[in-house]
Amino acid sequence: MDVLDRRLVAALQVSPRASWGEIARVVGEHERTVARRLQRLIAEGVVRVTAIYDDFRTGHGRPAHLHVHVRPGSAPKVAEALADRPDTRSVYALTGAADLGCELVSPSREALHRTLSTEISAVGGVLQTQTQVVLHTFRTVAEWHAPYLTEEEVAELSPPPPPDALPDVERLTPLEREIAELLTADGRIAFSAVAEHLGMSVPTARRRLCSLLERRLLLPRAEVEPALLGLEVEAMLWLKVRPYALDLVGQRLAGHPNVRYCAATSGTHSLIVQVVTAHEADLYRFMTGVVGSYDEIADSDLTLITRAYKRGHLRKSGLLTLEKTT
Repeated sequence: MDVLDRRLVAALQVSPRASWGEIARVVGEHERTVARRLQRLIAEGVVRVTAIYDDFRTGHGRPAHLHVHVRPGSAPKVAEALADRPDTRSVYALTGAADLGCELVSPSREALHRTLSTEISAVGGVLQTQTQVVLHTFRTVAEWHAPYLTEEEVAELSPPPPPDALPDVERLTPLEREIAELLTADGRIAFSAVAEHLGMSVPTARRRLCSLLERRLLLPRAEVEPALLGLEVEAMLWLKVRPYALDLVGQRLAGHPNVRYCAATSGTHSLIVQVVTAHEADLYRFMTGVVGSYDEIADSDLTLITRAYKRGHLRKSGLLTLEKTT
């Protein structure tokens, strides 16, 4: 990707359902140029637009992060087996003590227990797992964008902020679940296509879909490999934060431009943070200058992501690797 491609992708990450004309106006390019470039990236599978549920509020599932230890030489096979599961949202190869990282979204506590106690351990090559259950999400990957836009451009593209107090639980109706499935399959699906699929008028489809997004029950997401955006260093950071400061530290880290994901968890660490930077030196500065500035952080464990097998429920193919694309 050249500089313009990266700016356009960043704009799409801020507003995945924005029209080509809206993006063109904000970034100062011709609409035909914006449409040609982004349509090519989407058609080639370099950028994929989908949507993710607010798992807690919709009752869609209970997220948990796993550290998976495997037999030597079996990591790729185990990673593929985990990525094949419909309940895994992401699967990564890691440096450090664990060989793989995996995010599960289980539909119920019973399903989570069954998955952890029998199904994962039955995968050939798995030796041991350690589980951290998500308690609160400060930033999802759908809310992150590459740092190639000005603050003014981001503000112009960003949707209106949600109400100050969203309900903790807001279950989807059967019709809303059908719309949500269409949106997760294609985050840019047209209102007319939704209306045709579900046998309703276009104004009704527009109103229903927009309601899901405005209530933040679903978050549109433009997925692209960070390395293609010039952010070649990905890391998972596990932090032990003193309980009284957990909310403060989580909110502040979630607002940092290098943080793609931030959530409070159970287990040995209380905060998980996914960080992307252009170079190891930038990651070092993040650790010393950002993480190191909080006395409330008692301990940290930093591991690097060496390969993504799955992101946002999307399998990663050879087409999306840096070598293939460049």
